[in-house]
Amino acid sequence: MHLLVPTATDDGGFHAPSINEFFPESFLFVGTPFEMNRIMAIRLLATLALVLVFWLGTRRMRVVPGRFQSVIEMGLDFVRNNIAFDLLGEKDGKRFLPILTTIFFMVLFMNVTGIIPGLNIAGTSVIGVPLVLALVAYVTFIYAGIKKHPGTFFRNTLFPPGVPWFLYIIVTPIELLSAFVLRPVTLALRLLMNMLVGHLLLVLFFAATQFFIFSLGSGWILAGVGTLAFGLAFTLFELLVAVLQAYIFSLLTAVYIQLAVADEH
Repeated sequence: MHLLVPTATDDGGFHAPSINEFFPESFLFVGTPFEMNRIMAIRLLATLALVLVFWLGTRRMRVVPGRFQSVIEMGLDFVRNNIAFDLLGEKDGKRFLPILTTIFFMVLFMNVTGIIPGLNIAGTSVIGVPLVLALVAYVTFIYAGIKKHPGTFFRNTLFPPGVPWFLYIIVTPIELLSAFVLRPVTLALRLLMNMLVGHLLLVLFFAATQFFIFSLGSGWILAGVGTLAFGLAFTLFELLVAVLQAYIFSLLTAVYIQLAVADEH
């Protein structure tokens, strides 16, 4: 699989990265429902890596954990204590901990592929994965609300108690839009756009570095050193964004669940 890094072309010009990079050509099972392109392959690799890491870290659990087991436990404790239990309490936190943990680490592993040499693009930088995860969060939110308040969830969400009846003309459409439309849309788009823009900026920095140093040379080498420095610094920033977006996605999922199981419903 080739790298999606635009460089100086044969005509000596510089071609900046474009949105077309997120739609690479298929190379396996072309023309079938199982068609595979570079981004799909990266998603599969990230999923396999996630399964492998947790299998290796938990297959021989010890009372006194080794380093690898300690890292896995730290990650699990972070999701449990700082997301699930902190927002949902111990009872509901335990119920929804598996889905929140899965979302957190899936987003994290898919995001991190964007800064791994040889992969260079996040599995979440195309709408498929963010949309699926947003739908999972949405279905979990609906399920939590119906389970806790089977007869009143939708009614109290769309018609909040205590509001004068004539204001429902305004309040109900707003609640419908915000609770049942905008939540999954914003979840998916927030993750997608952060990873998409991050990839384009990284490609721009490193493509400019290659163009300045190897195509123009001479006095432009100093400019290439500058773009390289920015590229390396932004790589570290992208690592922070990858972790932060995993945290935000799972945190907002927990917030929506908490709103669904709140007693006022």
